[in-house]
Amino acid sequence: MGETEVKNSIDLAIHKEYREFIDHLKLERRLSAYTVRNYGHAINHFFKWLTNSEVIKISPTQVTRTHARSYIIEAQKKFSKKTLNNHVSGLRTFYKFCLSRKIVNHNPFHNLVLPKSQKLLPQILSEKQVFKLLEQPISFENNSDKPDFKQTRDLLILELLYATGLRVSELININYEDINFSNASVKVLGKGSKHRHAPIGRKTLKLLIKFRDLFVKDTSSLAPLIINKNGKRLSVRSVQILLKKYLSHAELPMNITPHKIRHSFATHLLNNGADLRAVQELLGHSSLSTTQVYTHVSSSRLKEVHGLAHPRA
Repeated sequence: MGETEVKNSIDLAIHKEYREFIDHLKLERRLSAYTVRNYGHAINHFFKWLTNSEVIKISPTQVTRTHARSYIIEAQKKFSKKTLNNHVSGLRTFYKFCLSRKIVNHNPFHNLVLPKSQKLLPQILSEKQVFKLLEQPISFENNSDKPDFKQTRDLLILELLYATGLRVSELININYEDINFSNASVKVLGKGSKHRHAPIGRKTLKLLIKFRDLFVKDTSSLAPLIINKNGKRLSVRSVQILLKKYLSHAELPMNITPHKIRHSFATHLLNNGADLRAVQELLGHSSLSTTQVYTHVSSSRLKEVHGLAHPRA
């Protein structure tokens, strides 16, 4: 077999194994499109690096632990520690899949030592800042006492983000069939196609009903809750833009995103005595360790309060 034939056969092997793995993530593990894309990017980047560093292309079955270590050493120059850890996690998962299908006989990325990621505390708004933000839709260009579609809709979006801690993608995908009006909660489709129920509170439910009764024509089961004036589902980008507008109007930090409101939701719950596992359930985290970062935020806030208030701090 000539060198060209060898290269072609290797290309086909990589393509086949890659496609099988992506199908496994999508159809069997039912991971989000975002996660699948990131895993795919990690694999593509690694094999592109291999192609550039070797005389001939290497198939997944030919990758050694030395290749894996060399990749980590060189990738540190290009990627942040967090991105590198994510890439290696994707590659480790890929090889775990190949191992389970007997495509390879070892996982070259298993138990490799990685540079520790710097754990940054999530930025949040204070409770006072959140309340100021929630005042903005009604005060913004309020030239009439008559309820306005945009003001009411935008207030509902902000109230729901803070009342539930939903991801913005989860928020815009809520349909009327997901809302339980009797117990003020909403069924949410989260990461990994997992459902959870999030309480929204009576005050937010009252606003939701007001918006529905005044401005919504279609409240059938699959009709979207968060809509534009034409009744179409609002996009993630639209929510991000309207948030920026109200942050500017309230003179609040402009780097606050819908996800940082989610951080604020979690931190304020813990500051006010909520149980960590309850917050984990509300956020839809599969691992408690993901939620524990908010305990550090709470501790930081307690130290700040102690430093300001204690006479001998």
